Amino acid sequence: MSSHHIVRDDQEPALIIANGAACSQELMGQLLEWSPLVVVLDSAIERVIELGIKVDVLIGDFDRDFNADVYREKQYPIEIVHIADQDSTDLEKACDYLIKRGIPAANIIWATGKRADHTITNITNLSKYKDTLKITMYDDYSRIYPLPKNFKKWYEKDTIISLIPIGEVTNITTTNLMYTLTNESLILGERTGSSNAVVEDGLVTVTYDKGTLLMMECHD
Repeated sequence: MSSHHIVRDDQEPALIIANGAACSQELMGQLLEWSPLVVVLDSAIERVIELGIKVDVLIGDFDRDFNADVYREKQYPIEIVHIADQDSTDLEKACDYLIKRGIPAANIIWATGKRADHTITNITNLSKYKDTLKITMYDDYSRIYPLPKNFKKWYEKDTIISLIPIGEVTNITTTNLMYTLTNESLILGERTGSSNAVVEDGLVTVTYDKGTLLMMECHD
């Protein structure tokens, strides 16, 4: 796997590598190519080094045997950020770090699969950052991101998309979807907008009033 650093502009999305199921090398390569900054959670650093990826920032609570000098040598130059706080996940620590640096956007990989508790937490925690960091989470089958309250995007016919609420989302109205919503609510655990599809080539619109609504663009 080649290193990144083709782009050097903090206006480009940073790349956060978590410690869930690995994505394809093709997807990782595409994201690395345009990432000015690569942040890796401490639990994933050995896996990342094995792939030959150059890391800019290693972050986490380091709640296992950890020798910073080993990674400084293997990944020089590298910034190592130790945050002992046990009230936030390492992925949250990485997002908070980017916000403090004034970086406006992040792509996240390796955040789904493997442990179900980590997957659920990582996805639902996107709601925490909807107003402070533009986040897109990728795996080989999905692209996940929080929707603004007025959303428009062009899609091809039959594209599978799911509208997943975090908690309750009210007064949702959609256009150009097979299962249309008109001033309706979705509630996580009761009613979600999973496995919808685009009716025809063109714009899909989604509007809503309150809550956090995730877009999941999915393929099998």
